[in-house]
Amino acid sequence: MKAFRSLLIVLLVAALGIFGAQWMGQASVRALGEVIVRAGNHDYIATLPQAVLALLIVLLLLWLLWTLVSTPFRVWARHRRGKGRARLIDGLQALDGGQWQRAEKLLQSAATEKEVRPIALVAAMRAAEARDDAASAGQHLQQLGAVDPTLHALHSAERWLELDKPLEAITALDLPGIQPLPPRGLSLRTEALARAGRAEEAYGQLGALRQQQALPPPAVAALETRLALQMLDEAVDANALAARWEVLPKTLRVSPQAVARYASRAVALNWNDVALRVIEQTLDSSWDEALVTLYGTLPVDKLDSRRASAQRWLQSHPSSPALLLTLARLARGQGQWTQAEEFLHRAIAQGAGPDAWEALGEGFAAQGEDALARQCLLNALHQRRGDTPLPLERRDLRQQIQDQAVAEERDEHGFPRLPG
Repeated sequence: MKAFRSLLIVLLVAALGIFGAQWMGQASVRALGEVIVRAGNHDYIATLPQAVLALLIVLLLLWLLWTLVSTPFRVWARHRRGKGRARLIDGLQALDGGQWQRAEKLLQSAATEKEVRPIALVAAMRAAEARDDAASAGQHLQQLGAVDPTLHALHSAERWLELDKPLEAITALDLPGIQPLPPRGLSLRTEALARAGRAEEAYGQLGALRQQQALPPPAVAALETRLALQMLDEAVDANALAARWEVLPKTLRVSPQAVARYASRAVALNWNDVALRVIEQTLDSSWDEALVTLYGTLPVDKLDSRRASAQRWLQSHPSSPALLLTLARLARGQGQWTQAEEFLHRAIAQGAGPDAWEALGEGFAAQGEDALARQCLLNALHQRRGDTPLPLERRDLRQQIQDQAVAEERDEHGFPRLPG
């Protein structure tokens, strides 16, 4: 079929040539115009189609001549490109195999070819870094700047971040000539902004990161949480804190971790009512032991209202060690040591751990009962080491049983349910 097609094309070209020659030989062709070329004392006269055909033949001959002359050079260039690619492949294989010095040498040689120069310089820089040769890596990076400014900026920013210099990394990525940044550049710039204490700017780049799929969705979600918490910590006043809290997604605003950061920063900015309210609202809808502990340790007055809220929660969470410890701290803050001691014993029985023993020891020390205080602090130390604490001598068996007893939990229909 291929031979038949070639024969058909040859016959068609021959037919066109014959008909064209016959047509140009007719006298009527001269009506289309004539071309006169005068060279010296001679005039060369031809019809316009003949002149066009002669020009095409001359151009074809010149193209064939140029092809013949340039063929050796093109063959040599193709050979060099093939050798360059081969050296690049060998260098990458050596780099992957851990042959750093050989890899760097091969990649340096491959970098002489323009087509593979950027990737060869990047790989050579990696090989130099693997050999802990900062000088050679810097030279390769400098050469990369003259070939590919975007790659140079990305790897410069990466090196600055490794040196914990985020401001220099931001400067490298903000060059006008490399905008817009590729996905990896956006990821590096977001990390640099976070390390530079500019979490609000970094949080604003999350949309672009999602759009360009710079990171997998779980990584973006983790980054969003980290930046949101850092953004709350960096708020300089109450207005800024409120504005940053409002821009967070609802799923993040109800998380205990974000609520704890928000409340802690609000207390630091003397916004105590808001801090207590957000914790109380969160605990009313979703119970969290760590958030209850924070509620009891915040350096905020209003002990009466805080204890009233804690007593209300105790009805639905009677076996919560964090809540019992919080009630003990609030009661002690009100000067009611007897009730605080009872809450601490109940907290210890429910597994509050070393913190409850330490609080009990501090309370006994404040009451002048040094022997009991030493025993409590020793029990706290034992528990931190994983050992079993010793029971207090003053607590008899009946009191120990009362400590471990908890109220029965019932659901909204009045049916009993398991604790927790």
